[in-house]
Amino acid sequence: MADNTLWIAALTAGTAVLASFVTSRGTARAARIQADTAAASVETDRLRAARRGAYVDVIEQAQRMGELYWKVTDADQIRDTDARAAALKDLRGRLRDEYASLRHRVWVVDLEGPAPVAEAADALRRATSDNYRALEAMIAGQPDAAQRFNDCYAPFWQSVMGFVDIARDALHNTNVR
Repeated sequence: MADNTLWIAALTAGTAVLASFVTSRGTARAARIQADTAAASVETDRLRAARRGAYVDVIEQAQRMGELYWKVTDADQIRDTDARAAALKDLRGRLRDEYASLRHRVWVVDLEGPAPVAEAADALRRATSDNYRALEAMIAGQPDAAQRFNDCYAPFWQSVMGFVDIARDALHNTNVR
Protein backbone atom coordinates (compact mmCIF):
# COMPACT_ATOMS: atom_id res chain seq x y z
CA MET A 1 0.00 0.00 0.00
CA ALA A 2 2.79 2.38 0.73
CA ASP A 3 3.97 2.03 -2.83
CA ASN A 4 0.49 2.84 -4.20
CA THR A 5 0.26 5.91 -1.96
CA LEU A 6 3.53 7.22 -3.33
CA TRP A 7 2.34 6.70 -6.93
CA ILE A 8 -1.01 8.31 -6.20
CA ALA A 9 0.70 11.30 -4.55
CA ALA A 10 3.11 11.65 -7.49
CA LEU A 11 0.24 11.38 -10.00
CA THR A 12 -1.83 13.95 -8.07
CA ALA A 13 1.14 16.32 -7.87
CA GLY A 14 1.86 15.90 -11.57
CA THR A 15 -1.78 16.52 -12.43
CA ALA A 16 -1.80 19.66 -10.28
CA VAL A 17 1.37 20.98 -11.93
CA LEU A 18 -0.01 20.24 -15.41
CA ALA A 19 -3.37 21.86 -14.57
CA SER A 20 -1.58 24.92 -13.20
CA PHE A 21 0.53 25.16 -16.38
CA VAL A 22 -2.50 24.85 -18.67
CA THR A 23 -4.43 27.41 -16.61
CA SER A 24 -1.56 29.91 -16.63
CA ARG A 25 -1.15 29.58 -20.41
CA GLY A 26 -4.89 30.09 -20.91
CA THR A 27 -4.91 33.09 -18.59
CA ALA A 28 -1.90 34.62 -20.36
CA ARG A 29 -3.50 34.06 -23.76
CA ALA A 30 -6.79 35.58 -22.58
CA ALA A 31 -4.93 38.59 -21.19
CA ARG A 32 -3.07 39.02 -24.49
CA ILE A 33 -6.33 38.83 -26.46
CA GLN A 34 -7.95 41.34 -24.12
CA ALA A 35 -4.98 43.73 -24.44
CA ASP A 36 -5.00 43.43 -28.24
CA THR A 37 -8.74 44.09 -28.33
CA ALA A 38 -8.38 47.14 -26.09
CA ALA A 39 -5.52 48.49 -28.22
CA ALA A 40 -7.54 47.98 -31.41
CA SER A 41 -10.49 49.77 -29.84
CA VAL A 42 -8.32 52.71 -28.79
CA GLU A 43 -6.80 52.90 -32.28
CA THR A 44 -10.23 52.80 -33.91
CA ASP A 45 -11.45 55.59 -31.62
CA ARG A 46 -8.34 57.67 -32.37
CA LEU A 47 -8.74 57.19 -36.11
CA ARG A 48 -12.44 58.04 -36.01
CA ALA A 49 -11.75 61.20 -33.98
CA ALA A 50 -8.99 62.32 -36.37
CA ARG A 51 -11.22 61.74 -39.38
CA ARG A 52 -14.18 63.46 -37.77
CA GLY A 53 -12.05 66.52 -37.03
CA ALA A 54 -10.72 66.65 -40.58
CA TYR A 55 -14.21 66.26 -42.05
CA VAL A 56 -15.67 68.97 -39.81
CA ASP A 57 -12.85 71.32 -40.83
CA VAL A 58 -13.68 70.87 -44.52
CA ILE A 59 -17.38 71.44 -43.88
CA GLU A 60 -16.71 74.59 -41.84
CA GLN A 61 -14.38 75.91 -44.53
CA ALA A 62 -16.97 75.26 -47.22
CA GLN A 63 -19.48 77.18 -45.09
CA ARG A 64 -17.10 80.16 -44.93
CA MET A 65 -16.70 80.09 -48.70
CA GLY A 66 -20.45 79.84 -49.16
CA GLU A 67 -20.94 82.93 -47.00
CA LEU A 68 -18.46 84.83 -49.16
CA TYR A 69 -20.33 83.71 -52.28
CA TRP A 70 -23.44 85.33 -50.85
CA LYS A 71 -21.44 88.50 -50.22
CA VAL A 72 -20.30 88.48 -53.86
CA THR A 73 -23.94 88.42 -54.92
CA ASP A 74 -24.66 91.32 -52.56
CA ALA A 75 -21.61 93.30 -53.78
CA ASP A 76 -22.75 92.85 -57.36
CA GLN A 77 -25.86 94.89 -56.47
CA ILE A 78 -23.77 97.98 -55.62
CA ARG A 79 -24.74 100.71 -58.11
CA ASP A 80 -21.50 102.70 -57.99
CA THR A 81 -19.18 101.05 -60.51
CA ASP A 82 -15.94 101.84 -58.66
CA ALA A 83 -17.32 100.75 -55.29
CA ARG A 84 -18.72 97.56 -56.88
CA ALA A 85 -15.35 96.74 -58.49
CA ALA A 86 -13.51 97.43 -55.22
CA ALA A 87 -15.90 95.24 -53.23
CA LEU A 88 -15.63 92.39 -55.75
CA LYS A 89 -11.82 92.62 -55.77
CA ASP A 90 -11.77 92.55 -51.97
CA LEU A 91 -14.00 89.47 -51.98
CA ARG A 92 -11.78 87.83 -54.61
CA GLY A 93 -8.81 88.24 -52.26
CA ARG A 94 -10.76 86.86 -49.33
CA LEU A 95 -11.94 83.91 -51.42
CA ARG A 96 -8.35 83.16 -52.45
CA ASP A 97 -7.38 83.00 -48.78
CA GLU A 98 -10.34 80.79 -47.95
CA TYR A 99 -9.57 78.56 -50.93
CA ALA A 100 -5.99 78.10 -49.69
CA SER A 101 -7.38 77.01 -46.34
CA LEU A 102 -9.87 74.68 -48.05
CA ARG A 103 -7.10 73.12 -50.14
CA HIS A 104 -5.05 72.47 -47.00
CA ARG A 105 -8.02 70.87 -45.24
CA VAL A 106 -8.77 68.70 -48.27
CA TRP A 107 -5.19 67.45 -48.13
CA VAL A 108 -5.67 66.49 -44.49
CA VAL A 109 -8.82 64.54 -45.43
CA ASP A 110 -6.79 62.87 -48.18
CA LEU A 111 -4.27 61.76 -45.54
CA GLU A 112 -6.93 60.57 -43.08
CA GLY A 113 -9.04 58.75 -45.68
CA PRO A 114 -10.78 56.65 -46.65
CA ALA A 115 -10.53 57.14 -50.41
CA PRO A 116 -14.24 57.84 -51.12
CA VAL A 117 -14.24 60.68 -48.58
CA ALA A 118 -10.99 62.09 -49.98
CA GLU A 119 -12.48 62.00 -53.48
CA ALA A 120 -15.61 63.81 -52.30
CA ALA A 121 -13.48 66.46 -50.56
CA ASP A 122 -11.48 66.99 -53.74
CA ALA A 123 -14.70 67.25 -55.76
CA LEU A 124 -15.84 69.95 -53.32
CA ARG A 125 -12.55 71.78 -53.82
CA ARG A 126 -12.87 71.59 -57.60
CA ALA A 127 -16.47 72.86 -57.38
CA THR A 128 -15.12 76.26 -56.35
CA SER A 129 -13.35 76.82 -59.70
CA ASP A 130 -16.40 77.89 -61.68
CA ASN A 131 -17.37 80.38 -58.98
CA TYR A 132 -13.93 81.92 -59.09
CA ARG A 133 -13.90 82.17 -62.90
CA ALA A 134 -17.33 83.79 -62.85
CA LEU A 135 -16.15 86.25 -60.19
CA GLU A 136 -13.19 87.17 -62.38
CA ALA A 137 -15.62 87.76 -65.25
CA MET A 138 -17.77 89.94 -62.97
CA ILE A 139 -14.73 92.06 -62.11
CA ALA A 140 -13.91 92.32 -65.82
CA GLY A 141 -17.46 93.57 -66.43
CA GLN A 142 -18.78 90.75 -68.57
CA PRO A 143 -22.56 91.14 -68.84
CA ASP A 144 -23.63 87.55 -68.04
CA ALA A 145 -20.99 86.94 -65.36
CA ALA A 146 -23.29 87.60 -62.39
CA GLN A 147 -25.79 85.04 -63.63
CA ARG A 148 -22.97 82.54 -64.25
CA PHE A 149 -21.76 83.17 -60.71
CA ASN A 150 -25.22 82.58 -59.25
CA ASP A 151 -25.62 79.43 -61.35
CA CYS A 152 -22.43 78.03 -59.80
CA TYR A 153 -23.76 78.13 -56.25
CA ALA A 154 -26.07 75.11 -56.52
CA PRO A 155 -23.36 72.73 -57.87
CA PHE A 156 -20.98 73.98 -55.16
CA TRP A 157 -23.56 73.35 -52.45
CA GLN A 158 -24.39 69.91 -53.91
CA SER A 159 -20.70 69.01 -53.64
CA VAL A 160 -20.75 70.11 -49.98
CA MET A 161 -23.80 67.96 -49.28
CA GLY A 162 -22.24 65.03 -51.18
CA PHE A 163 -19.14 65.32 -49.02
CA VAL A 164 -21.25 65.41 -45.85
CA ASP A 165 -23.14 62.26 -46.87
CA ILE A 166 -20.01 60.29 -47.73
CA ALA A 167 -18.17 61.50 -44.61
CA ARG A 168 -21.14 60.55 -42.39
CA ASP A 169 -21.24 57.07 -43.92
CA ALA A 170 -17.51 56.63 -43.38
CA LEU A 171 -17.74 57.67 -39.74
CA HIS A 172 -20.70 55.41 -38.99
CA ASN A 173 -19.22 52.45 -40.80
CA THR A 174 -18.10 49.91 -38.19
CA ASN A 175 -15.07 49.01 -40.27
CA VAL A 176 -13.32 52.38 -40.13
CA ARG A 177 -10.13 51.33 -41.88
